[in-house]
Amino acid sequence: MTRLVMVGGGRMGEALLGGLIGSGWATASELAVVEPVPARRDELAARYPGLTVTDEPRGGDGVVLAVKPHQIEEACHALAGLDVGRVLSIAAGVTLDRLEFALGSGVPVVRAMPNTPALVGAGAAAIAGGTHAVAADLDWAEAVLGAVGIVVRVSEAQLDAVTGLSGSGPAYVFLVAEALIEAGVLVGLARDVSTDLAVQTLLGSARLLAETGDDPAQLRAAVTSPGGTTAAGLRALEDRATRAAFIAAVVAARDRSAELA
Repeated sequence: MTRLVMVGGGRMGEALLGGLIGSGWATASELAVVEPVPARRDELAARYPGLTVTDEPRGGDGVVLAVKPHQIEEACHALAGLDVGRVLSIAAGVTLDRLEFALGSGVPVVRAMPNTPALVGAGAAAIAGGTHAVAADLDWAEAVLGAVGIVVRVSEAQLDAVTGLSGSGPAYVFLVAEALIEAGVLVGLARDVSTDLAVQTLLGSARLLAETGDDPAQLRAAVTSPGGTTAAGLRALEDRATRAAFIAAVVAARDRSAELA
């Protein structure tokens, strides 16, 4: 039996495929993709020699549902009657109850909230198990998503909060990047120079956080000399309630996620 079937060969589905193959979790010949678009099937087949690419639903040891939320029930119904070991869904806002009802037959289901940095192997995902999911199913889901980033385990009730923070978070960071680039241009830098400096500043700062293990407040304090340039910049940000705005963004995105679910 195929080790893993990816239902949906879009960007996130392909990111998982590439991560699983690149990490040695599986070979291309152990994987299959169900993709309805002929041109996309041709692309995937050419990019991953040995990969089974089809438009027909098929079972496997595990199935990843990497389709849009409005397509999820159709995808689940297509799996009915097939030999499906377990299912991992990365469809935003689709609850475990809905997934289990659509799949039926007591199939173990794990729901996940990944984010787009998974496309470059630096994702952050959270998983929650359904009624029939046991520890081995969660371990499997964590291994699949762990091929493209970090994975944490939460209750399903916390997935909306995860959506507000890490699911939507890349957009907040990209907005910061846009603002820094525009600011650099405003103070006299060429746009390409400003872009290079802003991107590397964000990348380097994230690495400092990840690799030193220091608290963000400690790292910020280390850069901030009393009465210096950074202190002046931070004062301008605090005067404009930047911290409160980020907190409000996460709360708003969490609330919207709950509404959509």
